[in-house]
Amino acid sequence: MIALSDVDLVNLDNFTDGVTPWQMFRTLRRHAPVHWHTEPAPNSGFWSVTRHADVVAVSKDTETFTSAKFVNLEEVDDDQIAIRASLLETDGLRHRALRGLLQREFSAPAIRQYTDFLRGLTARTLDAALPKGRFDFVADVAADFPINVLARLLGVPDEDTRQLIDWGNRIIGNADPDYADVLVDSEKYRDLPFRSPASVEVFEYGRELARQRRGGTGTDLVSKLVNETPRDGIPLSARDFDNYFLLLVVAGNETTRHAISHAMLALLQHPTQLAKLRDDPSLIPGAVEEFLRWSSPIYHFRRTATRDTELGGKQIKEGDKVVMWYASANRDETVFDDPDTFDVTRAPNTHVTFGRGGPHVCLGGVLARVEMRVMFEELVPRLADIRLTGEVSRVRSNFVNGIKKLPVEVSLA
Repeated sequence: MIALSDVDLVNLDNFTDGVTPWQMFRTLRRHAPVHWHTEPAPNSGFWSVTRHADVVAVSKDTETFTSAKFVNLEEVDDDQIAIRASLLETDGLRHRALRGLLQREFSAPAIRQYTDFLRGLTARTLDAALPKGRFDFVADVAADFPINVLARLLGVPDEDTRQLIDWGNRIIGNADPDYADVLVDSEKYRDLPFRSPASVEVFEYGRELARQRRGGTGTDLVSKLVNETPRDGIPLSARDFDNYFLLLVVAGNETTRHAISHAMLALLQHPTQLAKLRDDPSLIPGAVEEFLRWSSPIYHFRRTATRDTELGGKQIKEGDKVVMWYASANRDETVFDDPDTFDVTRAPNTHVTFGRGGPHVCLGGVLARVEMRVMFEELVPRLADIRLTGEVSRVRSNFVNGIKKLPVEVSLA
C-alpha cells in the first residue's frame, strides 16, 4: 500500500509501470476519496475524486462542475479557452448543438450498418498481422484497425492512416519522449491543443478536406461538419471546425486502440479468461465491458467548480479544479466485487470508462464497443496460442492509459 503522503498523480513517471497508478488510487479511495493535490507552478492544484459515486455525481452536475474552463489539468486563460475550446469544453445548449451534428452518425442504428464493413476490416488487419508469427500487437493490430474505421467515417484515403496515427501519438503523447515534438519550453505552443505542434498539421489537413467538401452532398463526418448548422442556429466557425476535426482524429483512434491493447495484454496475463472466450464466444460482448473497465484508456477528465460546494465531506471553492479519475472509479471496491480481478464474465459492470449519467458521455462509445466486439470475435478463434516476447512499453501520461508496444508471438488455430 502506498502511503497517502507518497501519492503523486502529477509525476508522469508514476504512470509507466502499470502498477503504481492503481496503488495510488487504492490509497486515495480508502483514505482520502476527495483529496487536494498540490501542483508545481504555474498550476494551482486540484481535487482528486476517486470513488465511483462521486465521479458519477460530478459528471451529472454540469451546473456546479463545468467543462467550459477546460477538461485537462492544464490551466488556461480566457484567450486560450476561446481559441482551443472543442465539443469537450462546452456545456448546456451549445454542447448539445455541437454534439447533435454527429450524434446520429454515432448512434446504435447507424453503427449497426457498419458491422459487415468492420468485420471485413478486422479480417484484413488480422490476415496481414497473424501470419508473421512475431509482431507488435499495438502497431499491427490495435492501431491498424480503429484508424481504418476512422478513415472510412472521415472519408479519407487508406494511405493517410499512418499519418493520422502519427498525429494522434504526437498530440496525446505530448509528454512522452518517444512521441513528443516539444518536451520543454512549450510556451510558444500554448494556444494549440496539448501544446503540440502536430495540431497545426491536423488543422491544415482538415481544412483542405473542408474546402473540397463544402457545398457538396457527402455523408462523411467532414461533410456533415461543413455543410450542416447546429440546432442552436450558430454555424461552426473556422476555429470550431479545426477543433472538432482534431478531436475526431485523436479521440476516434487513440482510446479504442489503447483499450484493445490493454484487453489483449489482460488476456495474455490471464490465460484462463482467454480460454473461456475461446470455449464460449458468446461471452465476448459481455467481456468487452470488462475490457473497458480494466483498461480505462482515459485516466481522467477535469471539471471546474462554478460555486462553493461540498463533495465527499470536503469544501470545494469556486474556481477549484475537480478531477474525475475514471480509472480509480473503475476499481472501486464498493461497486465491483474483487475489482483487481480480471473477469470476462463480470456482471453487472457499471464502469465509467465512457462517462456515466452526464451529457458528456463519450459520443463514440457505441462504435468503440462494436469495434472491440468484432475484433475479439474474429481474433480469438484464430489463436491456438499467444504469448509475450518482450517488454510492454507504456505511454508516459496521466491522461491517456496507453500501451506503445506489445510484442507477441502467435500460433494459429
